[in-house]
Amino acid sequence: MSAFAKPENALKRAEELINVGQKQDALQALHDIITSRRHRAWQKTLERIMFKYVELCVDMRRGRFAKDGLIQYRIVCQQVNVTSLEEVIKHFMHLSTEKAELACNQAQALEEALDVDDLEADKRPEDLMLSYVSGEKGKDRSDRELVTPWFKFLWETYRTVLEILRNNSKLEALYAMTAHRAFQFCKQYKRTTEFRRLCEIIRNHLSNLNKYRDQRDRPDLSAPESLQLYLDTRFEQLKIATELELWQEAFRSVEDIHGLMCMVKKTPKPSLMVVYYAKLTEIFRTSDSHLYHAYAWFKLFTLQKSFNKNLSQKDLQFIASSVVLAALSVPPYKHKRSASHLQLENEKERNLRMANLIRFNLDHKLDNGEVLSRSNLLSELLLKGVLSCATQEVKDLYHLLEHDFLPMDLASKIQPFLTKISNLGGKLSSAPSLPEVQLSKYVPALEKLATLRLLQQVSQVYQTLKIESLSQMIPFFEFPVIERISADAVKYNFIAMKVDHMKGVVLFGNSGLDSEGFQDHLVILAESLNKARAKIHPPAKKATKLGEMLPGLADLVEKEHKRLLARKSIIENRKEAQELLLLEMERNAEMRRKKQQQIAEEEEKRRLASEIEKRKNQMILDEIHDKEIAQAKALLEDVGKHRKKKLRKSVLDGENVTKQTIMEMALSEQLRERQEMEKKLQKLAKTMDYLERAKREEAAPLIEAAFEHLLVEEKVLHEREQQLEVELSRQRHDGDLREKNRLSRMLDNKIIFQERVTSLRQVEYDRRRVEREDQIQQMRHTRKREREAMRKTMFFVQNEEEKQRKMEEEEEARKREEAERQRKIDEERRAKLDEIAEKQRQRERELEEKERKRRESLLGRSSNGLSEPTVGSHPLEPGAVAPATATTTASAAAATTASAAAATAGKYVPKFRRERTEDSGQAPPSEPDRWGSSRQDDPTSQPSDRWRTEDRRPSFGGGGSRSTWSSSRIPPRGGSGR
Repeated sequence: MSAFAKPENALKRAEELINVGQKQDALQALHDIITSRRHRAWQKTLERIMFKYVELCVDMRRGRFAKDGLIQYRIVCQQVNVTSLEEVIKHFMHLSTEKAELACNQAQALEEALDVDDLEADKRPEDLMLSYVSGEKGKDRSDRELVTPWFKFLWETYRTVLEILRNNSKLEALYAMTAHRAFQFCKQYKRTTEFRRLCEIIRNHLSNLNKYRDQRDRPDLSAPESLQLYLDTRFEQLKIATELELWQEAFRSVEDIHGLMCMVKKTPKPSLMVVYYAKLTEIFRTSDSHLYHAYAWFKLFTLQKSFNKNLSQKDLQFIASSVVLAALSVPPYKHKRSASHLQLENEKERNLRMANLIRFNLDHKLDNGEVLSRSNLLSELLLKGVLSCATQEVKDLYHLLEHDFLPMDLASKIQPFLTKISNLGGKLSSAPSLPEVQLSKYVPALEKLATLRLLQQVSQVYQTLKIESLSQMIPFFEFPVIERISADAVKYNFIAMKVDHMKGVVLFGNSGLDSEGFQDHLVILAESLNKARAKIHPPAKKATKLGEMLPGLADLVEKEHKRLLARKSIIENRKEAQELLLLEMERNAEMRRKKQQQIAEEEEKRRLASEIEKRKNQMILDEIHDKEIAQAKALLEDVGKHRKKKLRKSVLDGENVTKQTIMEMALSEQLRERQEMEKKLQKLAKTMDYLERAKREEAAPLIEAAFEHLLVEEKVLHEREQQLEVELSRQRHDGDLREKNRLSRMLDNKIIFQERVTSLRQVEYDRRRVEREDQIQQMRHTRKREREAMRKTMFFVQNEEEKQRKMEEEEEARKREEAERQRKIDEERRAKLDEIAEKQRQRERELEEKERKRRESLLGRSSNGLSEPTVGSHPLEPGAVAPATATTTASAAAATTASAAAATAGKYVPKFRRERTEDSGQAPPSEPDRWGSSRQDDPTSQPSDRWRTEDRRPSFGGGGSRSTWSSSRIPPRGGSGR
């Protein structure tokens, strides 16, 4: 253990040991002072010690010592000055990186140096012998001796730093920076194994962070800054994994990113999501997951179109073309037909994970093939307008492969488009985060799709086709390749075909008896025939001898059998009810037992938790008490060392010593020492003041003399420099005059050349000016003609519109006049009808009055020898006619009255009744009107609001002519006519 009272002493001792070459002892001394429990309070000296400590660890490649020292220093400054820990860790990583780079440069310089005596010889004999014995080259040996140890130490440095900072919320940025530097180290030196371990380390750190949520300094992933740092680290991990072509690790990185996004329930920025889906496209393309590769491209297209405002039309065409070609590259059949149940479940789980990575939320109960499929993707591309953004070659290729039916020349029509598509692609200028788009990588899959489509269409047209003809129709592949493609298609029930190499033909369709449709046809036929025979000829039941002997036995046995069956059913029902009751009782008892057991367990947990809490509190109190006693003893020892006088024996023995007592004694001692120090400083300041004043008094005359001497020297120097400048100016002027005389000979040539150039330019200017004026004149004429044509067109259009408007107005006026004329005609018709109806009613009332008088006269004659009618009886009622001798007359009168009443009520009068009335000879002499008809209405009835239209039915008889009216409904007044 350290025996140093102060950290400064340890640092000074370590520097002395380093100067004499004892670095191990210096490292041990610093390690002891860092791990000492006496120096747990942070101070600036400890930071200097840590800087020296990590320098020694790096020089000696002692990773274990560095880790122990950093852990102890983290404990010291975690709550006080965490910035100091950050600076020390940065210095540690900087030194390790610098040593590793220096080792690489040395190895490279050693490889390039020519350390040979004979330049004509390739290698020295000892080098050849060493290479034969070791079996390795010079560079491998130099790397193993110089570079590998420093690489190991640098890798250990990164691991140490990540382990120290893994759950420190105050140094999250440093943790992310360390991870990024470790990723760059793996990328720069192609360290794939270390990269896998690094990814696993970071993954474990995150899982432990979620598992132990009660840590004090645990980072909060719900904070936006922390989430952004962790996401940036995972995205950098994904980029490096794809650059190193570690696709398995890249897929795990994608799952880590997805898990982090699901954990915090927040979607990252669109720029990060573009990188996410771009890397997904590479991963799915490498793993031959064509469907998910196409969906990832579709997500990329959606993101770029929504958030990239600077996206050019050309780049948008390239991205849309990639999406469409990726969707077309998906095989048109599913790979699930011949798989087992376990394989289907595994495939379903894998597809669900893939769909979640592409951020498609699927139901676990549904098959994701119902949602994520080639047909759904193509329909969605059409719906979202992706196909319309693609290039024309891609559109034509899509229509040829998906819609057109060309069994003979499909491949020949597709081949030119594939040739054009293979030349398209390049780096996207307005989307630098996306990978380079190369459409040529989809050509093999498109050729395979074209082959499948051609085979599918040919199978619908032909039953047999020669192999040579089929090979000529498909120029992409040789026939063995076509055969392999068709074998997969037949396996997954996409097409039905067979290849007969003996005959050299290809057979399309299920023509064999061993197909699925003919496997059980004989069995099915036999069962159907048996059923038909049983229905046509049912089997006869043979009577037994016992039945002949006892004819009633069969019925008795049947009844007894039914009774036993009913009894058995009742017994079974009772048993089931009893069993259900027992089960219910057992279930209730089990629930009560579990409830009691749960209550007991909860009580036991509460008791144990309270005991654990009490023990923890007691341990904390004991630890605080022990720390206070230890600090009091340490302060007591420090005070005893610094004081000149000895303390009392009771204080030295530690009797009744408390922390407060020792603190008061230490403060009083520090106050006394501070007062003595102030007195010494005052005395020293006074002495220094006198000394400085004496020095300045002695130096004043010397300074003045030196200043006078400096003025004389500077005056002489100024005069000399001025004379030199005058001489130089005179020399430059003479040289310029000579140069002018030398160039004056070329003045005439210069003027001639200038005039020639000026004249040529003037001619060119005049020519262009004339052309410009002609062009302007032509443009004026053209625009004038255009304006005249436009005015004529506008004039013609206005005239046509005016004509159309006038025609519409005339048509509306004509319609109004027609409506007005029709209204007047209707009013006149209604007026005439009213007049005619009024005259008709007047005539009917007159006829009715005549008929009434005639009846009264008839009734008066027939009742001469009879009694007078009862007062108050109506003359038309049959009760008013009393004698039996006048039954004929009464019946006739009753018939007449009934027919008149019916006519008055507007009802139809039958013909036999009208004839009977007419044959009785009692028809009144009615006055025929000029209409040839009469109407019998009730004179007391008022005219209704509805008109009646009458059809005239004349009848002839008896004493004159009369007509009976049967009325029908007439439209009400104010209507539009009859």
